[in-house]
Amino acid sequence: MSICLLRTSLHVRDNCLNICSRWKHNTRKLQSPGLQLPYYLRSTLKTSNWNHSRWPGKRQMVNSIENHFQDKYALSRLWKPLAFTIIVSGTSMAGAAIWQYENVRSQAIQAKRWWGGFHTPKYGQFRQHMYNWWHSLSVGDKTFVPICAINVLVFLAWMVPRWQPIMTKYFTAGLASGALCWPMLLSVFSHYSILHLGANMFVLHSFSDRAVSALGREQFVGLYLSAGMVSSFTSYLFKAIIKSPTSSLGASGAVMCILGYFCCRYPESKLAIIFLPNFNFEASSGLKALLCMDTVGCLLRWSFFDHAAHLGGSLCGIAWYYWGQEYIWRKREPLISFWHKLRGPVQ
Repeated sequence: MSICLLRTSLHVRDNCLNICSRWKHNTRKLQSPGLQLPYYLRSTLKTSNWNHSRWPGKRQMVNSIENHFQDKYALSRLWKPLAFTIIVSGTSMAGAAIWQYENVRSQAIQAKRWWGGFHTPKYGQFRQHMYNWWHSLSVGDKTFVPICAINVLVFLAWMVPRWQPIMTKYFTAGLASGALCWPMLLSVFSHYSILHLGANMFVLHSFSDRAVSALGREQFVGLYLSAGMVSSFTSYLFKAIIKSPTSSLGASGAVMCILGYFCCRYPESKLAIIFLPNFNFEASSGLKALLCMDTVGCLLRWSFFDHAAHLGGSLCGIAWYYWGQEYIWRKREPLISFWHKLRGPVQ
């Protein structure tokens, strides 16, 4: 198994999205440290004592714009993303429980029919080939393939120049962007480079088989979506504290949750770094190293990766192993009973 997790911080300027390792300060900072105006405003609002004496109103304009951008990083703005995180996460886990019930119900219905064990042949060679290929996959691969397909489709959407403004607004998560809530979920399926996409999907595939075997297909998907929301909210919280204007995208927050759960469930499993396949270490040691690295990255404000999102995803996976399954997933009986009464008995 390999580890290579990327959730990239992005710098948006002049409708172009550039991956960067650090901010390049080409213009004078405003009074508040860490606060930067967009490029098109900074280029027109260069201030000096001579400018203030000649145009007294310009200082008030700069102050008003500065206060506007200060408001973007206020912690009070996080109540709506927090509520959205709770709603989407709760809906994901409830949907996973209902999905599991429907699968069991479908199997019970097929078992009662004498023709349930027979499969109708598909018309067309391609359809039959796809049918055979799909049923030859393991349960883990059947879970991974749709997730990977969605990520690939979003990646291809980034390649369309006309869609760049929409992709930037809704598929990158940042406090300085116009939308706050939906990007928290959509950015989990968004990657801006083939290396970024390939690394995250490779790692997810490495852990998908055993994680799905331990969690079940439905619980795995519910946890993946919930972890994506938790990691995005953790990223928002950290950016609000340090007043960072960067935006993030990538599946690594959700992947880190699966990795965190896997390392807790199978602590003695052997892992390897993607570019160093001969260097092996135990899963528990690898998880501790990742937690330390992401914590240091947050404290030192390393800006190439979204370490806050990584940390939030890892802690979500750990919390689900020690607490979530016992007090959330195993307490789903009232929901299942309600849904069973709504659906009626199996005919």
